[in-house]
Amino acid sequence: MDDNTRTELEAAAFRRLVAHLRERSDVQNIDMMNLAGFCRNCLSNWLKEAADAQGVALSRDESREAVYGMSYEAWKAKHQSEATPAQLDAFKKTHRH
Repeated sequence: MDDNTRTELEAAAFRRLVAHLRERSDVQNIDMMNLAGFCRNCLSNWLKEAADAQGVALSRDESREAVYGMSYEAWKAKHQSEATPAQLDAFKKTHRH
């Protein structure tokens, strides 16, 4: 497989992941962090880091909107619930930084 084809396939997989996460707004970021070690914010940060590395202007808010499909504040207001004590405890156990 040539580099261009691989990049196109990776981009298609990224777009599908983002679409899937937008459809699954019921899945909280803290649950993703606890189970997979990354969340929507991580994905948006990785997008911004890639843009920075290429010299492409992309703000943190723009990268989050690219992942969430709306502003982060709007997504939180619409979909994010307060973390439960169990979720917070699991987070503390899995993310000891």
